[in-house]
This record gives sequence, structure tokens and C-alpha cells, in this order.
Amino acid sequence: MAENSFTTVSNDTSRANESSISLRDVFYLIANNWYWFLISLLIAFSLGVLYILKTPPQYSQEMQMLIKEDNNKSLSSEFSKYSSVGIGNPNENMQNVLMILKSPSYVQDVVRNLKLDVGYSTDGTFHDLIAYGTTLPITVTFVDVADTGTASLDVELLDGNQVKISNFILDLEEKESKSLVAKMGAVVSSPVGRILISPTKYYMGKSSDVIHVKKYPFDKIVRSFSTRINSELVHEWSTVVSVKITDTSIERAEDILKELFNVYNKRWLEEINDNAVNTAKFIDDELRIIEGELGSVDADISSFKSQNLVPNVETASNIYMNKAEAMSTQLLELSNQLYMARYIRKQLNDDGANFSVLPGNSGIDNPTVSRLITSYNELVLQRNTLAANSNASNPLVKDLDDQLNATKRAIAGSLDNVIASVSSQIANLKGSESRTKGQIAANPNQAKYLLSVERQQKVKEQLYVFLLQKREETQLSKAFSSSNSKLLMPPTGNRKPTSPVKINVMLICLLLGLFLPLIALIIRNSLDSAVYSRKDVERLSLPFIGEIPLSYRKRRGLLGLLTNRRKDVREIVVEEHNGNVINEAFRVVRTNLEFVLGREGRCKTIMFTSANAGSGKTFLSMNLAISFAIKEKKILVIDLDMRKASLSTFVNSPTMGISNYLSERTDDIDCVIVKGKLNPNLDVIPVGTIPPNPTELLFSDRLEQLLAVMKQNYDYIFIDCPPVDIVADSAIINKFVDMTVFVIRSGLFDKSMLPDVERNYTEKRFKNMVTVLNGVYDDGHGYGHYGYGYGYGYGYGYYHDKKKS
Repeated sequence: MAENSFTTVSNDTSRANESSISLRDVFYLIANNWYWFLISLLIAFSLGVLYILKTPPQYSQEMQMLIKEDNNKSLSSEFSKYSSVGIGNPNENMQNVLMILKSPSYVQDVVRNLKLDVGYSTDGTFHDLIAYGTTLPITVTFVDVADTGTASLDVELLDGNQVKISNFILDLEEKESKSLVAKMGAVVSSPVGRILISPTKYYMGKSSDVIHVKKYPFDKIVRSFSTRINSELVHEWSTVVSVKITDTSIERAEDILKELFNVYNKRWLEEINDNAVNTAKFIDDELRIIEGELGSVDADISSFKSQNLVPNVETASNIYMNKAEAMSTQLLELSNQLYMARYIRKQLNDDGANFSVLPGNSGIDNPTVSRLITSYNELVLQRNTLAANSNASNPLVKDLDDQLNATKRAIAGSLDNVIASVSSQIANLKGSESRTKGQIAANPNQAKYLLSVERQQKVKEQLYVFLLQKREETQLSKAFSSSNSKLLMPPTGNRKPTSPVKINVMLICLLLGLFLPLIALIIRNSLDSAVYSRKDVERLSLPFIGEIPLSYRKRRGLLGLLTNRRKDVREIVVEEHNGNVINEAFRVVRTNLEFVLGREGRCKTIMFTSANAGSGKTFLSMNLAISFAIKEKKILVIDLDMRKASLSTFVNSPTMGISNYLSERTDDIDCVIVKGKLNPNLDVIPVGTIPPNPTELLFSDRLEQLLAVMKQNYDYIFIDCPPVDIVADSAIINKFVDMTVFVIRSGLFDKSMLPDVERNYTEKRFKNMVTVLNGVYDDGHGYGHYGYGYGYGYGYGYYHDKKKS
């Protein structure tokens, strides 16, 4: 035999081809299942349209505000050191401004001022419509509902400034109560507590729309709006801040941005004024102390001169006066510095763990001390601002505390050095002054006393004037303080909704509608382990003699899902002079079968079997027999599938048959043969009476004798056998045949059984085993289930389409 002529390519190549799916496979997979894609697209687009209609549109509004770099430039440079220290200095930390604008502490003021914790809506076609601003005719105040509570009710506007209230719900618990009719502007007792319904300037009287009112927890609404506010710098190098918010109401979004700007300015001015008040309080306290001391010195001088009639010291000691005066002036300056240094040092000790602002312009002639005090005041105000917006456990606050403590220690150390240095200078000056005074021998002792008291008087006068000046500057800063921000662009935005974006939704629906059925089909085909085309059996080494397409047209589309069923067609489809696909397929199988059997003159016995019931071996054996009979070959077909007797139905299942002969109920062979009913060259031996013991009958010697006699009268004997793995009949019959045709049914035979077929061939369990693929479905493009096949469509039509005359 030339079985290598029908052997496929190597197993490795077959496995590689089987595991890969080409673009052509995908194309025909889509073409053959187009209706699923159409249904999927219709469902996806319907869901997309429904989503767009059911989702409330969101609108985006934006405002731009300028954070000023310098504030209160009209004040003196001394006081500017105080006024520039505070929260939100744009040049130093614009990121803090961005965080402040959307912080809950600021947003809660906005929610409280606009009363956003109470929401209003009316019924819409697909979703509720937000009522706000020009669309809101009334407002409802829940007097007894706490900030953390929830409540809802419905309001219907009636004539005469009356409203009908119904559907009361308090803390998610529905309250059973009849509807209430109340007058607007009056407090009404209801199942949700006292409520007050007030008309707005857009109230137009009776309306058919029912207004749904709901009171939300205050903190929940604050968090909701905080997450929807976004602030960012327009440019990294600028101090212009863009603040955006998305909301279902354009008017509400604009009002929120405007109120947020107002709250920010109000908070800023409060911080500036608090600094001015604290500074003024400190100055007032010091002025009261110095006023008392200065009054006491003035009284002492006046009393002493009146009692002792002390002459003018400058007249008495004109020679040394210029020198003494210079020393006195220097001593005054040093005493002033020493006083302020000790005072600030004392205040640092008194503060302890607290942090308060130190006098910025202390008069201490030490640049290091002045710089440290200025830095300390800036850190104090920054720390207090950050603590107010968060809490003392904030890592940023703790970090500032550490910086303040370090700065405080540095100031204390510098002050100690200043005190020591000034004290030493004062001591030296006093020594020089004492020597100078000793030289003034002519001056009386009273003059010394007057000089000392007058010196104290001058020191306190200078300090008093200094503090008065600072108090006036503080009052001016409080009176002329202005906001550090300016509204560059009022709240504005596109009137078209930013979400849902219709084109994006429909694109997603399009992708889902296309890919979901494609993925499902690919997964289904990947999980489907049945044999469908010649490609699936190419790994087998046994000869492949052909494939037979379906003998009936398979419906496609939804109708095919309901009507297509795997069925065994018991009909003769092979006809003489017919050139359709299935006739050509049987001619190919016939030619290949003759080639494998060889062209010897003796009769050839061929058995047809399979692994599955319903593989079409009966249909195949009868039509192949007709194909040989048309070629003027004498053919005998024996139905040895004595359990089903399917082949016998082609000759109307007569009562006499092979079972009667094997069971010795008759010895006349001619009486069990149906001659020439289907074709003059074709005879059939049916089963006859269905036996209870078909396997035992096959062991009879009469079967071998019958076949020996029949071989003398026929060119080919075809035997229809049961499946190999179901009963042992095929193995018994196989020892009497020349060839075994193993029928594999497309869509029925599982790929996992292919190794068993290969093993039957390699172990030679069946004589001269060949295989044929039956029931291949042609989709009209020459491709089968997986989009791959050889087909017989070239130059021919379908079985139902074309015949040769």
C-alpha cells in the first residue's frame, strides 16, 4: 500500500498550526457569527444611551484669583516686619494657599453660608433635576434636625402661599403621617421636627412640580464639595491661582466659587487683625508701666529742686559738661538696649512651651538679634496658622515647633551676649563718668543727684515716645489692612456638560459591543475540543482518504441556532452525472480507497466503524457503495450493526437477513440478499430480525463461510459495523476484512480521542486502517468551523444548488 501518499505533515508542524489562529480565522469567525456582533452592538449602544440619559450632567466652572506679593506697603518698614508675617504669603509658600482653598475648614464656611446641606430636586424624565437659584422657588429649614442627621420630605406649591408637605423620612426611617398643609413663612411641626418653608425671590405661586427636599449630614456635604474643588497655579512662576469645581448645577458651582473667594479674604483679614490686636495689647501694657515710672521720676526732680534750689548743672560745670553729656547720651542708648534685651529675655522665659510674637524693632544695636527675632515672629505666625487649619499633632506643626525652640535658644544666647556686652560697656562708661564727676569739685552733691534722676527721666521719655509711635503704626495697619487676593476672572465655564462625554461613552460601547462577542467566540472555540476540519486530524499518521461535507444546508444566523441539529441523514446522495460538492467528495474518497487497496482482481472486503455512535458510517458506507456501483462494480453491503440495523432501513428493513442466517434459521443465502433495489450493481444483506445476542452470532463459522461465498460474486464487500469502543463486534469482524475505514464525525469526535485512533493504527489492531472525515460544514467561503479547510467548492455548487444533467 502507498499509505505514505496520504500521510500529513509532521506532528510538530500540525501542533503549531493547531495552536495558532490567523487573522483570516478571526475574519471568518466574525463573518459566520455576525448576528452575535449585531446583537451585542445593539445591547451595548442601548445601555450607553440609557447611561447617558440616566446620568445627571456635570458642569465645570473656574475662577482665577491673584495672590498679592506685598501687603500694606504704606506702613513703615518697621511695622511691615509684623504685617508681612502671616499665613498665605504667596511668595514663600503658594502650595499652602492651594491646600487652604480646598481645605474642609474653608469649605464648611461655604456650605454653611450657602446652606448647601439641604438639597432640592424635581422629577425628570430619566433623572432628578437639581433645583437651585432661579429654579428654586422655596427654601426649607429643618429646625430640629442636627448637623449629623438626615431628613427628607416632598413639597407641593398651592395657591395662597400655601404648601402641601408629605413623605416624611427622618434618619432613613420613613414616618407614617398624612400630608400637611402649611403657610409659607411659618414654623410647622412635622414628623421630622419643626420646619420652616420660606419663599425665594423666584417664587411664582402654585406649581405642578413636586419639590423633593433632603437634609444631608453636614460633614458629608463638606467632604463631597472638598473633593470636587481643584486648585492649581496657572503658571509655576506666577501667583495666579485657578480654582475649579464640577457640579450638577451651574449656578451652584458659581456661587460656591464666589463664596470660597469671600471666605478666603475674610480669613486673611482676620489673621492680619489678630496680629495687630496682639501687638497693640503688648504696647499698651508697656506704656502703662513706663507712664507710672516716668511720672515718679518727674515728681522726684520737681520736689528735689523745690526743696534744695539746685542750680543748673551745665552752668556749674561748663568745662566738663560736653564730655559728660556725650557719656550720658551713650549711656542712655546702652541702657535702652539693656532694658529691651532683658525684657525680651524675660518674655522668652515666661512663654515656656508657648509661642508668642516678640517686639520686632527692639532698638538693640545687634543685627543678629534683630534677624533672629524677625525669623522667630514669622515662624510663630506660620505655626499658629497651620495649627488652626489642622491640629497640633500635624507633622508640619511639630516641625515648626522644633524650629521655634531652636530659634528661641539662639535668641536667648544672643541676648545673653548682648546683655553681657552692654553691661560691660555701661560699667566702663559709669567709671569714666565717675571720674569726670570727681573732677567737677565745684558741683554740690545735689547736682549729682539731679544728673542721675534726669538721666533716668530721659531714658524713660525716649522709650515712651518709641512705644507711642509703634502703637500709632499698629492702629494704622489695622485700619488700612486689605486683602492679599484679587479676583482676576469671575466664575465662568462652558455651558455644555463635561460629563458624561457622549462620544467617549459610545466609543466604549462600540468597543465592548465588538470585543465581548469576539472574546466569547474565541474562548468558546478554544474550549471546544471537537474535531471540525482536516486540519484537526493532520497529526495522525494513518492514511487520510478524504472528507465528506454535510449533505444538507446548515442554516446560519439566529434561525440556525433554533433549527440546526446534528442528525444522521439516511439517504442516498450519490447520483450518476452529478457534479455537486458531495458527489465530488465521494469520488475523491472512492479514488483514494482504490489506490490504497490496489488494483488486484480479487474481491476486497471493507468494514466501516467509528468511535462514536452517529458518526455517519452507515450513510458513508451506503453512498460510497453507490459510488462504486455507478462505476459498474459489483457491490455487496452487509449490515452487521445488528443492534441498530440502521443500514437496513435503506431497503425497508426486511424480516429476513444476516441474523437469520447466522442463527441457522435459514440456510438459503439468496433469501437474505436484497438485490438491485438501489442500483442494479448493488446488493444489500440487511440485519433481518434483531437478535438478542449479536456478539455470539458473529463468532459463528457461518459468517466466514458467507463472506467466502460472497467474494466469488462481488468486487467489493462493504460491512457496516458498530463503534469500536462500545461493543466488541468490530474487533471480531475485523479478522475477515481487508481494510478498516474509521469514520470521524466533524463536531462530534473529541480531539482527546485522536491518540486512541493513532494507537489503534500503530499497534495494528485493525487491518489496513484509514480514516475519513464526515459531516464537514462548509460556511460558503470554503472554510469550516475554525475558518480553515480545503473544501470542494472550486468549480462546483452545493448539493442543493447544482446537478449535472
